[in-house]
Amino acid sequence: MNIRVAGSRSWSGPWVWGFAAAALVWLVILVISGQGGGQTVSLALSLAPYLVIVGLGQMLVVTAGPGNIDVSVASVISLAGFVSVAAASATGSAAVGILAGIGAGAGVAAVSTVAILGLSVPPIIATLAAGLVASSITLSTANGFTAVPDAGLRAALNLRPAGVPVLALAIAVLTVLVAALLRRTVYGRSLVAVGQNRRAAERAGVPVARVIATTYLLSGALAGLTGALLAAYIAPSADLGTRYLLDSVAVVVIGGTLISGGRAVPVGVWGAALFFILLDGLVNLVGWSTAAQNLLKGGLVLLVLFLAGGGDRSGGLASLFRRRPRPAAATTTTTTSTATTITGEDTDG
Repeated sequence: MNIRVAGSRSWSGPWVWGFAAAALVWLVILVISGQGGGQTVSLALSLAPYLVIVGLGQMLVVTAGPGNIDVSVASVISLAGFVSVAAASATGSAAVGILAGIGAGAGVAAVSTVAILGLSVPPIIATLAAGLVASSITLSTANGFTAVPDAGLRAALNLRPAGVPVLALAIAVLTVLVAALLRRTVYGRSLVAVGQNRRAAERAGVPVARVIATTYLLSGALAGLTGALLAAYIAPSADLGTRYLLDSVAVVVIGGTLISGGRAVPVGVWGAALFFILLDGLVNLVGWSTAAQNLLKGGLVLLVLFLAGGGDRSGGLASLFRRRPRPAAATTTTTTSTATTITGEDTDG
């Protein structure tokens, strides 16, 4: 008997706000520029996939529950960019370069995982420390670095048949795969269960440590993939991933994933990423100062978060105007329900 993942009924709504905000910003750009909007959309679809990739990894980490966040992604992206370009240049293979970038990201994530699970270091501290190590390696590598990105990979990343970037299509497929991972596999259901109630998941026999380790390794690998592709698209640099730390967290939350864990919305990451890319284009178009840009960004982000806050079980601002129901007494059925959710089977037979 198939059982839906707990909380899945609300997965169909929160992602709408990111796309709605992106559409609104696109219309404003269209009115101000007075030009066709197709080119703007094509450019946004060229840049958004990089943010989507790292955002999907961050989404998995946030879904694991309160306190889980990967602040090493920016450093991983920069390091993976250098590693990927160097490997591709040495071997003459873009595929080897991409795999090297992914491996570099997973390696940094492994350091974080050991600190989190082996030494009980809080995730934000563990990933910060791992990120500092990655940054040090990046700075050392950047000194005298002469390798250039693979020309074939760069050309592939710039392909836009009918105005639609090939990379956007590829990352759309990746998004579908991540959604299937969350909804159709034991790992995905276990991750959601851990994020909703870690203690109940442990009592239900979920290998929590393995789930957490897998999650951080996936986040690191996806950040490494981002760095490998971004370095080929632009060029490797020590600050290649700087903007992606805060943006990766923002697109996760705006996209509808609960910051308190237990609900992931992969498609929402796309809407929020397009919103951020188009917003950058808007503020550059009007030529506003940095302070004005930050004010506009902050205001719009807060607005989207407020409108989407109804789906967050942590409440959000909208919860200030709702009466909170009294919590029900805990029963032994919690463990049974969690086990049923994870396995997708009726434990009563």
